[in-house]
Amino acid sequence: MAIPNFLYKGNRVLLKELTKTDFKLRYQGSALGYLWALLRPLMMFAILYIVFAKLLKFGSDIPHYPVYLLVGTTFWSFFTECTNQGIQAIVNRGDLIRKVCFPKYIVVVSATLTAVINVLINLVVIFIFALIDGVTPSWTWLLVPILLLELYCFSLGISFLLGAINVKYRDITSIWDVCVQALFYAVPIIYPITMVAASSVTAAKIILLNPIAQVIQDLRYCIVTKEAVTTWSSVGEEHFFWKLIPLVLVLIMLVWGSWYFRKKSKRFAEEI
Repeated sequence: MAIPNFLYKGNRVLLKELTKTDFKLRYQGSALGYLWALLRPLMMFAILYIVFAKLLKFGSDIPHYPVYLLVGTTFWSFFTECTNQGIQAIVNRGDLIRKVCFPKYIVVVSATLTAVINVLINLVVIFIFALIDGVTPSWTWLLVPILLLELYCFSLGISFLLGAINVKYRDITSIWDVCVQALFYAVPIIYPITMVAASSVTAAKIILLNPIAQVIQDLRYCIVTKEAVTTWSSVGEEHFFWKLIPLVLVLIMLVWGSWYFRKKSKRFAEEI
């Protein structure tokens, strides 16, 4: 893995500068500028809330459902933004890669860190909205950074793997867009996982083995309500190792993605 090179001061400085540049360029030329970091997930939340909560009556049995839904849409937006930017990072920075010799992983990490900045801004809004909606603050709010790190590592692993493939096969971006659309409905964002469990308990357990679903449900448990179904609560004690599957998948994706990225990075300058 190339990540230990981050210990070099020059690499840390380059990462910092590229992250600042990526964040600034993301909103350059827009009338609302950095406000889009807040508006995009909030607009998505508003649409889904009107359609599914008000019209279709989803989540009527879930305490603080508006906050519950906001947590899901915010962190789903983080995952999609992180992977979309990460997968395209090497291609987008082709000119820099051809001219300067430096660890290529820095380009991917800097692109994904802009998504981290956005989600941290949105977390403030979530906590404020939760307090307004009557959610009682809990010590479990302190676990949010750990869960965010888990989702980030999974997103980074995907970005390394698909970003390296995307250098040679540009179809990857379009294929990933389709995969993201499918994943959106495979993760309990707009629908409660209890709705799936009512039809098939096995299907609900399988869905919660997905690291994205696991993290989002854990975040809802930590921030909104202890009634949120999590991977740990859905799997019995007799199947303890099943509870670790999401974490194992995150580790596999990060290690595999990093290894493949490092293997292919030597030829990026030639293939871009």
